[in-house]
Amino acid sequence: MPAWWRRLGLDGLVDVHVHFLPDQVMNAVWAYFDQASTHYGTAWPINYRTSVEERLKTLESLGVRRFPALVYPHKPGMAAWLNAWARDFADATPGCVPSGTFYPEPGASRYVREALEEGARIFKVHVQVGDYDPRDDELDDVWGQLAEAAVPVVVHCGSGPIPGRHTGPGPFGEVLRKHPRLTAVIAHLGMPEYAEHLAMTSYPNVHLDTTMALTPFTEALMPFPRELRPRLADLQDRIVLGSDFPNIPYDYAVQLESLEQLDLGDDWLRAVCRQNGARLLGL
Repeated sequence: MPAWWRRLGLDGLVDVHVHFLPDQVMNAVWAYFDQASTHYGTAWPINYRTSVEERLKTLESLGVRRFPALVYPHKPGMAAWLNAWARDFADATPGCVPSGTFYPEPGASRYVREALEEGARIFKVHVQVGDYDPRDDELDDVWGQLAEAAVPVVVHCGSGPIPGRHTGPGPFGEVLRKHPRLTAVIAHLGMPEYAEHLAMTSYPNVHLDTTMALTPFTEALMPFPRELRPRLADLQDRIVLGSDFPNIPYDYAVQLESLEQLDLGDDWLRAVCRQNGARLLGL
């Protein structure tokens, strides 16, 4: 890994899609992935199922210099607590960028404003896990705040690995129509609705992250259409490295190998793996 990014002339990587969670929440997430054959029809072993300390050492050894500890709620009453946890984790963790999340509930506007005032530089929402409509009235002011602050929000709105009631490009597409300046990062290249989510880059601040996309694991389930690869080249300044560390069923390097195999050039790799993420996070 270090030899790979040094060859590109980089001083390391910026990964916008990394997860650290309170132990009880992470354990619940891992328990869900333990039943992946039931949920997704395929096994999903967690490759980096280690202690927090070991995971941080792994990121350091890989050369991931900056990353958020993305958190997300699956029910009301969790988001404000997760935001406080994420802030404390970032304060105590070198390289970790302060992050936040939200849920459609009374008070969401207030605690998102507090998170922004306390330095959150990126947010995460998961439409499928949260099972909510991103167009919910409780979130209208939240989207507006984030658009005004130009703080990115990683949005898992694609229907992969399994669809939800409000996934797909339609619901979040309506959010963008109402808040066209929103700095959104569509997770997983929007899989499996790749073309529709790539089209969202018609909005000036929409990006997409690479999380798990193009890897052999995902290609077996939701292949990225070859005819869309030129679009990735065209969007060099809008594609940003994401990994889903630690919840991936392969080595971290597989994500980078999959990007390199696109043959889009070293400038593209430098932009995706370091420069775009640094810009989005205000580094």
